[in-house]
Amino acid sequence: MKRLILLLSLAGASALAADVNTFSIVAYDPVNGDLGVAVASRYFSVGSVVPWAEANVGAVATQGSVNVGYGPRGLELLRQGMAAKDVLAKLLAEDKFPPTDGRQVAIVDRKGDIAVYTGPKAPRWAGGRQGRNWAVQGNILAGPEVPEAMGKAFEATSGELAEKLFAALKAGDDAGGDPRGKRSAAILVVRKGGGRNLNNDRYVSLNVDDSPAPIPELRRLLDINLGLLYSEKVGPLLLAHKNREARDAAAQGAHYVPTGNSYFDLGVMDYRLGDKPAALADFRQAFKLDPATRQRLQISPESVKPAEAGVIFRPLEIVQDKEFLKQVLAQ
Repeated sequence: MKRLILLLSLAGASALAADVNTFSIVAYDPVNGDLGVAVASRYFSVGSVVPWAEANVGAVATQGSVNVGYGPRGLELLRQGMAAKDVLAKLLAEDKFPPTDGRQVAIVDRKGDIAVYTGPKAPRWAGGRQGRNWAVQGNILAGPEVPEAMGKAFEATSGELAEKLFAALKAGDDAGGDPRGKRSAAILVVRKGGGRNLNNDRYVSLNVDDSPAPIPELRRLLDINLGLLYSEKVGPLLLAHKNREARDAAAQGAHYVPTGNSYFDLGVMDYRLGDKPAALADFRQAFKLDPATRQRLQISPESVKPAEAGVIFRPLEIVQDKEFLKQVLAQ
């Protein structure tokens, strides 16, 4: 009898583990072609199961009584040029892993068209909402207010697709999310060649696998990720003599990762663009965040060789501008 009870308990645990009870959003950015998925759940490492995306192809969220194969197979079909609705129909028709009536899946294709499905036996409350280029969905949710809040937040947020996805995720969490609790969250955004370093389409790929506060932790990681992406743009833009664009990228980098050095470099660029008030504010912020950045101004013109004068963030001209330097160091 004890053995039977143990086997039944294990079987029940296995059945529960098969359900990715969660809330997610898939979306497309018509401005730059970004595609992405964001997801949160009480489930461990939800980012390793639900979100799938490929640059210039599409994105898939597979959850509920989850068939993980919907992810890679869905992308394969999207890669062949099939529309989202046709991919969904084919996935459901091909599904050979019963029971299939608890599936939940959302697909966005390269044109931004959406297809969604929530099976009649998906764990309740289950359902979603969708807009022109996005769809939110979930199961075992607090109620319909979760996807409603997610959609409103997505529409109300401007800028980066990653920011819009995060806003939707946070709104869903604030509206009740998964009532069993919180554990994991993830964001995946793809852009052709947009990832860090070379030959990388994963513009944002973040997973919080096991945390009592996954949404705040995801926010922290997203700030670092976006800060690095913007900072990496600065050098190439400067070398291309796109000084204003470089300055704007540096400002975004400093916004996401505010350090003494990031604001110091921004100050150098604002000064070179002729905006001394902005440069002064940048340097004040740099010294506030890290007093040691003052030392970067402790150079003499004589110590800099002519070949070094063009080094990107070597503030020689600021050291030579005695009046401005006095204002900077007065802080």
